[in-house]
Amino acid sequence: MRVRLVTAVVALSVALGGTVLAAPAAQAAVHHPSVAPATKAAAPGFNVGGIWTLYQSNSWNATLSVTQDAQGNLTGIARTGSASTGTIEQGFVDGSYISFVIAWNNGTKGRYIGSRGADGRLSGVTSQVGNSANQATWYTTWSF
Repeated sequence: MRVRLVTAVVALSVALGGTVLAAPAAQAAVHHPSVAPATKAAAPGFNVGGIWTLYQSNSWNATLSVTQDAQGNLTGIARTGSASTGTIEQGFVDGSYISFVIAWNNGTKGRYIGSRGADGRLSGVTSQVGNSANQATWYTTWSF
């Protein structure tokens, strides 16, 4: 889960033109022999289960129906308009971060990476899988 989180943070930061702080990676690399390893993954920081809409900067909006399990894994469906539908794949919530892929019925896939802000709303970057130049930012008006 940490590898996916670090990958999501790096990708989000690069996509937004920001910098990546090395502290989380450095902390993860530090060995603490006196601390017993966790036997169970920590619960995700928030729950995105339900029906909600994400708004993209390129004027595409999608309504998602999402199910989240106790480990933060996401499944569900997405819809834009009346003809475009998609399936949520490879989705997870970890801490304040979210990542998922929507496999659309036209054969394209969109990767969504983001985080939960202090106001509880989600925002991030989406890009087409296989065509990273096709990007947009996204956000929700719903608080989680």
